[in-house]
Amino acid sequence: MNQLKERVLQLFGEMKKEKLDLHVLFEAGGNSPEERKRVLDAIEEFREGLLEAQGSDFYVLTKRGKQTLGSP
Repeated sequence: MNQLKERVLQLFGEMKKEKLDLHVLFEAGGNSPEERKRVLDAIEEFREGLLEAQGSDFYVLTKRGKQTLGSP
């Protein structure tokens, strides 16, 4: 897993939340449009098992995502 993907997952642990808004997840990449695009790409890849879209730009960790992060 690349560093950006790890950072996206770590935000859930750091914020102690199971559900995060896309704008919070953008913090993993920074402020440049290219870095934000990379965050969106990482989220899209994670949606194949680690994250689930909850509407209105919110994402939650799946059971597998929690296990990957090391959460119960």
